[in-house]
Amino acid sequence: MTRVMIVDDDELVRVGLRVIVNGAPDLEVVAEGADGADVPPLVAKHRPDVVLMDVRMPKVDGLQATKHLLATSANPPHIIVVTTFENDDYVYDALRAGASGFLLKRARPEEVVEAIRVVARGDSLLFPAAIRRLAAARSPGLKLAAKLTEREAEILRLMANGLSNAEIAAQLVLGLETVKTHVGNVLSKLGARDRTQAVIAAYESGFVSPGSSP
Repeated sequence: MTRVMIVDDDELVRVGLRVIVNGAPDLEVVAEGADGADVPPLVAKHRPDVVLMDVRMPKVDGLQATKHLLATSANPPHIIVVTTFENDDYVYDALRAGASGFLLKRARPEEVVEAIRVVARGDSLLFPAAIRRLAAARSPGLKLAAKLTEREAEILRLMANGLSNAEIAAQLVLGLETVKTHVGNVLSKLGARDRTQAVIAAYESGFVSPGSSP
């Protein structure tokens, strides 16, 4: 059973998400908060696996709460930021801070459930088109932390186009474990917490062009 915490200042949103999450046989809501300030004590008490975090809240917003949680917790939960608009700067900054992905508040129930399952497995929610739009609105500011090998660079470009490890393995005719090793090396060299951070670094550094097509 995957333990989920919901943080949103809108009670109706919390109720809707609670119904969706608790309607899945493998998910359960273990805690709810109305502001980012509620996050640290609730996480310490209930130990959720995944947090659905609203971006804009009155006291402590989702970005601040995400940064604090990931910086202070030895084993932090996976965070999915929830937003009204996918081009919200707060979303981009939360992804850079270490959130595993984002959901739009208009997402269908099955999309919410699948997103939770994906990040609970340790994967990241990648939306290449949305990340390209977000990156295009920002000035390049990051440089790659280290030079990648030719194979690692090839794999990073495929990651930026949203391919999973299995899809990369099939396209490059490599073993799945080999791809996992290369992905791990890419994350390590870029100082990235997960695939999302690696992809953002690739776009911001100009390694991958925001206008490029999958």
